Amino acid sequence: MILINSPEARVRAAEKIANGGVVAFRTDTFYGLGVNPFNRDALHKVNQLKGREADKPLLVIISDASEAERFVSERSSAFETLRAHHWPGPLTIVARARREIPEELTANTGTIGVRLPDDDSVRSFVRACGGALTATSANPAGMPPAQTAVEAANYFPESDLLVIDGGRAQSDKPSTVVDVTEQAACLIREGLITRHELEQTLRSISVKLSDR
Repeated sequence: MILINSPEARVRAAEKIANGGVVAFRTDTFYGLGVNPFNRDALHKVNQLKGREADKPLLVIISDASEAERFVSERSSAFETLRAHHWPGPLTIVARARREIPEELTANTGTIGVRLPDDDSVRSFVRACGGALTATSANPAGMPPAQTAVEAANYFPESDLLVIDGGRAQSDKPSTVVDVTEQAACLIREGLITRHELEQTLRSISVKLSDR
């Protein structure tokens, strides 16, 4: 089912999430699959839907910067500096996860990737659904990320997926992902925010950026 993004659609999406269901929605990059990040059964559904291995972490997007405290146990100087310079924005920061975070979310890595989108509509949607949602791309493993609601729905025709149509994806690139769990920050994926931008930001606190 596809619903145009509206207050009524957000109520439906919030109900779906609360009941352990999966919602596809436009993030600040591509369409993503959103579930309650603390619901283990829902996290399992996402992996089943995508046909992906459970040994890969699921990133989380949040509605407000304060929501990061629910997920991150250690906010290093690198975390705080990157957050201050690049949030809201297409930067997923990987940090140490709180102990209570489900292993289905972290894939037993002890880390969690969190992003605060630079998109008022996306943040409002996430806020309506509890303040945080998973946002793994809405596509079967190995396929290109969905850029429209119709593409997301067509990828999963046999599911009871609720798709919220927020318009076409705003970018053809993913978020940048950087790991700050060690002394040197590690660039996992270069996306909309470039390596050069990250290096400039981290230089102010004398932190080097390495490659995985």
